[in-house]
Amino acid sequence: MMKQAFLCLASLLLMLGPTSAQRTEAGRTTVPTRMEQGTENNPHNMNSKKMKVQKINASVVDAAAVPALLNQAGIGFEQIACVNWPAEYPYKPQAAFRIAHTQDAILLNYRVKEGSIRAKYGKDNGSVWTDSCVEFFSIPGADGIYYNLECNCIGTVLLAAGPARNQREQAPLTTTAQILRWSSLGRTPFEERIGETEWEVALVIPYTAFFKHHITSLDGQEVKANFYKCGDELQTPHFLSWNPIDVPQPDFHRPEFFGTLEFE
Repeated sequence: MMKQAFLCLASLLLMLGPTSAQRTEAGRTTVPTRMEQGTENNPHNMNSKKMKVQKINASVVDAAAVPALLNQAGIGFEQIACVNWPAEYPYKPQAAFRIAHTQDAILLNYRVKEGSIRAKYGKDNGSVWTDSCVEFFSIPGADGIYYNLECNCIGTVLLAAGPARNQREQAPLTTTAQILRWSSLGRTPFEERIGETEWEVALVIPYTAFFKHHITSLDGQEVKANFYKCGDELQTPHFLSWNPIDVPQPDFHRPEFFGTLEFE
């Protein structure tokens, strides 16, 4: 199997069109893979990425204010640039994120430029991973339960939690409704539009959205996480990650390959 470093390098070189996607859900491959491993004492963690998450002393009540707030704080974008399966899915749209936290929420801002866009799903907890989609997976507690927060290009989200790929519990819609969203494309669903397009989304994720835990602060905490860009049903399917993933087929539900967020 290729080494992680080579896979990331290969993503910069390969620009051929991919074959059709094989996943049935975001990051859930239809090809059986080995059981998820714990993140503790895992050799993959030795080479995983780390980044500091700045704290902002502000109360954010409108997600549209997030980009300007992060600009003011001098928080730059991190690239979602690892093409982990270049033989089948070499397409690499431009995708980046930036993150901060407040006393009661995580702030996320994604910026994407890709060859086509789609936002078929307008109601939460739908199949948003098949649209133009960005994702944030994280382990905020000490019990190994991780959350997958997936968001299409108009701000429709899917939120679920559990210890493994096949043991997911979707958040109640009353919980997803607490997540504030803004999209540069508006909030109206649409079918696929062919042609290069730039778009942004911003999210305000209150700690209460982590519905399997009681989180009151992330100050001084380390959180295992990964960030993704995908589009399973676009004309050019793709599966990018922030931290590399070293498994044979696309699978985002691999906490052993999460990086580390160090919250101020």
